[in-house]
Amino acid sequence: MPDVDRDRPHRWRLVVGYVLAIALVVAVAAYGFDYYTLDAAHRPLSPKQAALKPSGLIGLKLGIFGLLLFLAIFLYPLRKRWRWLGRQGSSQHWLDFHVLMGLTAPFVIAFHSSFKFRGFAGVAFWIMTAVALSGVIGRYVYGQIPRRVSSAEVSMAELEQQHSVLAQRLEAQEVLPTADLRSVLHLPSATVVAKMPLVVAVGYMIILDLVRPLRVARLRRHALGFGGKVTTLGGLLRTRHPELELAIDTARDQASLSKRILFLSRAQRVFHLWHVIHRPFSYSFAVLAVIHIAVVTMMGYVWW
Repeated sequence: MPDVDRDRPHRWRLVVGYVLAIALVVAVAAYGFDYYTLDAAHRPLSPKQAALKPSGLIGLKLGIFGLLLFLAIFLYPLRKRWRWLGRQGSSQHWLDFHVLMGLTAPFVIAFHSSFKFRGFAGVAFWIMTAVALSGVIGRYVYGQIPRRVSSAEVSMAELEQQHSVLAQRLEAQEVLPTADLRSVLHLPSATVVAKMPLVVAVGYMIILDLVRPLRVARLRRHALGFGGKVTTLGGLLRTRHPELELAIDTARDQASLSKRILFLSRAQRVFHLWHVIHRPFSYSFAVLAVIHIAVVTMMGYVWW
């Protein structure tokens, strides 16, 4: 079975997870909007105070859910140490859900605390937010590193051959000029990339990925009439021309792979530094969260 078919159930589960997370955040925000926008002096007078305060019916359940997310988030680093857990699923699939829970947790905890960040809880929240943001960057950089450079180079050679054949065919049919097709592959030189600061290199990779759909849309517009441009929203949507789309897909994949190989050394360096920063912040958040939970449990109350 092709890889794309094996990953389809995982992608669906991931989509469902994000839909549920967004639905939860939107539902709580909509229900508690008039309460969360009140100042501290007026909140006790709100009819929703008993439900939405940290120790309330909804607030406490959000805190418990945040705790469960907190425990589940740390399963990903633990699976590298627990052999039996490491045999369950693939690392990439675990990482995808690790990121999902890491993005959801700050929102859940913010609602649990009713947006009042004080003491250990407040420090833990902001550290958790920093961990979540750095996790998004780390996941992106992780996706830029081919698992094996040699296999990436082989794939690149195959794409080059396919692109050459398709470019000749398109040029003969006058569907797309070769120069336009190569515009999707525009990249800086290896010398320029090597001199880039790490932050600039990451930003440049992100910009290239964001600009690529616009370049692809420009390719489509060159091959379409007015009606085709309207139905494809200016080339952003796929057309019904198989040869055109096959050539564009090949050029797009080639551009993506070329970018990964070009930025490989910079991405590896960023990923190494990300580990140095991400782990201590994660452990600090864990310690502060445990202290907060322990204090709240022993004292039997939650600060307003």
